Amino acid sequence: MDLIIKNGTVVTASGIFAADIGVEQGKIKTIAEKIEGAAAKVVDAKGLYVLPGAVDVHTHLQMPFGGTVSADGYQSGTRAAVCGGVTTVFDYAIQRKGKGILETVKERQALAEGGACSDYAFHCAITNLGENAELLDEFPAAADYGVSSFKCFMVYRKEGMMIDDGQLMRILEKAKDVGILTNVHAENPDVIDARIAAFLKEGKTSAWYHYQSRPEFVEAEAVKRAIHWAVSANAPLYIVHLACKEGLEAVAEARSQGYPIFAETCPQYLEFTSDVYKREDGRNFVCSPPMKGPESQAALWKGIQLGVIDTVATDHCPFKQAEKDWGKDNFTKIPNGCAGIENLYPYMLSAANSGKISFSRAVELCAETPAALFGCTAKGSITVGKDADLVLYDPKKNFEISVKNMHSDYDNTIWEGKKLKGYPVQTYLRGTLVYDNGSYVGVPGSGRYIKRGASGRK
Repeated sequence: MDLIIKNGTVVTASGIFAADIGVEQGKIKTIAEKIEGAAAKVVDAKGLYVLPGAVDVHTHLQMPFGGTVSADGYQSGTRAAVCGGVTTVFDYAIQRKGKGILETVKERQALAEGGACSDYAFHCAITNLGENAELLDEFPAAADYGVSSFKCFMVYRKEGMMIDDGQLMRILEKAKDVGILTNVHAENPDVIDARIAAFLKEGKTSAWYHYQSRPEFVEAEAVKRAIHWAVSANAPLYIVHLACKEGLEAVAEARSQGYPIFAETCPQYLEFTSDVYKREDGRNFVCSPPMKGPESQAALWKGIQLGVIDTVATDHCPFKQAEKDWGKDNFTKIPNGCAGIENLYPYMLSAANSGKISFSRAVELCAETPAALFGCTAKGSITVGKDADLVLYDPKKNFEISVKNMHSDYDNTIWEGKKLKGYPVQTYLRGTLVYDNGSYVGVPGSGRYIKRGASGRK
């Protein structure tokens, strides 16, 4: 065998047990109480947990937005990912006017090839179906290419990315027929625009009014509307970055009636509340949807514990401090987005280490369910035959997050000073060591494109 990881405690979504893991040609070959025999490399994981690599199904790498481009490209973003135990990253390819779905995806794929440090897949965001109805005809070809999830923005009209309800319904119906899972960013654009105009007229321009322009009810209405259309079309729906209590309750209600409605939340909504927008550096926390009040935060944790939340992903879209500062005196000029790709797994595992959830639940949220839901059949679990994407985690290691010890290209992080209990010490991508005790040790470009199967099935 090429690699044996011995004496570790293996964590899966279904349980925790002592075992050795044997790896051959990048795949998990054997899982046994004891593996005897020689291997090219033997790693002693005594005292460590052995976890499947996480799958971050929501990132925006090298994304043009708000007059600039997000700070992490494919190399730096995926480098940061593996240093946090994330071995597969899903990026959003934004289809624009005059572009087809596969054309859009392949352009992004070309950017990733040669530089990606983790494996990667794509969702495609459909933005101009109203002017380009033939996009619907591309759905089967996209699914065949391995892009089995499309995103619909229910906001960002001025940015040219929003789709209306009629277009959303057409996408849901067509996606259902070809095994594609429709993702939605759910907020009400008309209410947001009206509130922004009123605040600006009144001279209310601090970061606090970013939250006030899109509070809980603005998201909740759109979540309910999206669920209504999905139920009407009898189509699966995945709600990205869910942040509010009322929206979560709508998901739970639909699920209780047997509808395939799935929900993702993000670490920033679990850690921070809207009070961050009152801080002097509140502009750094501006993302959409914004962090909400403590009642929503508590509801999200409850949703995680009860299984209403299916996945935790990051919406990783960081910007440089100078760019965030554009909105120091006008919240509408702040590029929306925060860092998180390197913090996802350590944060959720620290929550497990502190007793808030189980380690198995953290693995389920960050690895097993996202892989299964989005058709990554070789990812997400420690199972014979799957890719040897493995993370060694030291539950006793104390770690304090700082921009100085992250591996991205951004120069600020909302996670500055956050203390974690436990931290990854090694990451293996298909059996190859890529992160070792604080350092990236892989080879940029070793990441591979993941061709996915049908999405929407847990």
